[in-house]
Amino acid sequence: MRVLHHHHILPLFVWIDDAVASLSKTEPKAKKKGGRPSALRDSEAVTILLFNLFTVQQHTLRQIYDWVRQYHASDFPALPNYQNFVCHCHRVQSLMRRLLGSLLKDKAPLRFMDATMLPVCRLVRRQWHRVARGFAHTGHNWQGEWYGFKLHASIDNDGRLCAIAFSSANIHDSRAIPVLVNEHTNIAVGDSGYRSAPLHRKVRRAFGTFILTPPHYKQQKQLMTESQRKLLRRRPKIETVFDYLKEHLHLVTSFPRSVHGYAVHYTRILLGYQLLMLGW
Repeated sequence: MRVLHHHHILPLFVWIDDAVASLSKTEPKAKKKGGRPSALRDSEAVTILLFNLFTVQQHTLRQIYDWVRQYHASDFPALPNYQNFVCHCHRVQSLMRRLLGSLLKDKAPLRFMDATMLPVCRLVRRQWHRVARGFAHTGHNWQGEWYGFKLHASIDNDGRLCAIAFSSANIHDSRAIPVLVNEHTNIAVGDSGYRSAPLHRKVRRAFGTFILTPPHYKQQKQLMTESQRKLLRRRPKIETVFDYLKEHLHLVTSFPRSVHGYAVHYTRILLGYQLLMLGW
């Protein structure tokens, strides 16, 4: 990861603006909505969100807005008031999601998959939590119990994202396998949470993908080739990706005040991570 300075915001904007233009060519034109158009362009809003992540890594839209007004007012002279800025960030969430989808390594033949917890509040406060009520649930894993969401992801051998999915915390890891692999995936490596023979057969028929998981400790015959053993030893690679997302990019948060706010935050972090892994 290179050190970014003030002047690096321009090449980031140019890349995002070109990427947005290329996406608009491949997608059908949406119907124009009424009302006065925003003075801040969508590519400018995405640039603000990503450049802040690459540099100062602030947690809330309020902090990001104050940062732009103080240090980048000349770069974004059409910056609206705070309320309109928040609405604009919510509108570009779908755009960031499409940008992220275009950057996913969806043709990787080898994938490592796992899921990680995304709590939205402390467990003792779940009965009073209203922001994500109806979407967040209580989940359990070897670390204990939490209330919130779950991120399912698969990566390639270089740590780049291949597929992602979000669910409530009470969804079992193995149910996300059909989303985390595709017809290009030859082998998908997971932990014991992905051990499901019927689902493995279903994925094998649908995509031709072999799901590799550790053998159950009660199996009398734990046969495995040396190449499979090496792949299983490399499976914790995805746990280091989750650690980077949480500890360095602050994926886990309780600051958003709406479900759309959580979607903006999660999409922003994952898009920024993928750009970093692609060498931006």
